[in-house]
Amino acid sequence: MMLWNRKKKKAIKTSQIIVDDIDVQIVRKHIKNLHLRVYPPHGHVRVAVPMHINDDAVRHTVLDRLNWIRKQQVRLANIPAPTPREMISGECHYYLGEPYLLEVIERHGKHEVVLKNNTQLLLYVRSGTCVDKRLSVLNEWYRQQIKSVLPELIEKWEPIIGVKVDEWAIKKMKTRWGTCNIGSSRIWLNLELMKKPMECLEYVLVHEMVHLLERYHNKNFKAYMDKFMPEWRLQDEVLKREPLARDY
Repeated sequence: MMLWNRKKKKAIKTSQIIVDDIDVQIVRKHIKNLHLRVYPPHGHVRVAVPMHINDDAVRHTVLDRLNWIRKQQVRLANIPAPTPREMISGECHYYLGEPYLLEVIERHGKHEVVLKNNTQLLLYVRSGTCVDKRLSVLNEWYRQQIKSVLPELIEKWEPIIGVKVDEWAIKKMKTRWGTCNIGSSRIWLNLELMKKPMECLEYVLVHEMVHLLERYHNKNFKAYMDKFMPEWRLQDEVLKREPLARDY
């Protein structure tokens, strides 16, 4: 199968192989490196590879990472399925790692989110506002909260790590807590991080900033992390328990 990526104007070829009873989707694109990922909720395995890499090379890579893949599949299988959000009063929502009870209040005027007594999350919406719009209002509030703290965190860590972040952005991502474009010194963070403890947000930021020094998750990368943030593994373990796929 061949797909066309309109954004990048490049052909993408997809195929399927089976490795030790595991279905593996192969996606060939114009990239330089191989990326193996295990996706929630069912542990789907996807390998993105450069166009010239053949199936045998992919099969060898999957076999080499087989134990890691199976561990990720078991971990994902043990994560409870998320409850569909109805965005009604009484639901539990998280902010900076703490639970808040949602209270939906209908009124005239602009939509607004307010924290009350460190226990309630008040969602003010106009009468008749649909579920999707209510969720959009809440997500936009999360976005503004993370935007309010990131500049200060980046300013804090730039001289420590010795790098310069030229651009940053927030977006919802299904498989990553963060990502980094080394060439443009651009960092993206997952919007969901605002629901986690601040230490997790700071860890992911530092993780992506360290990629400006070291592209790969190798010994050098871990040495940098140990130097700049000695307790980074604690936050990494917290995020590993969340239903997002992990990159190898």
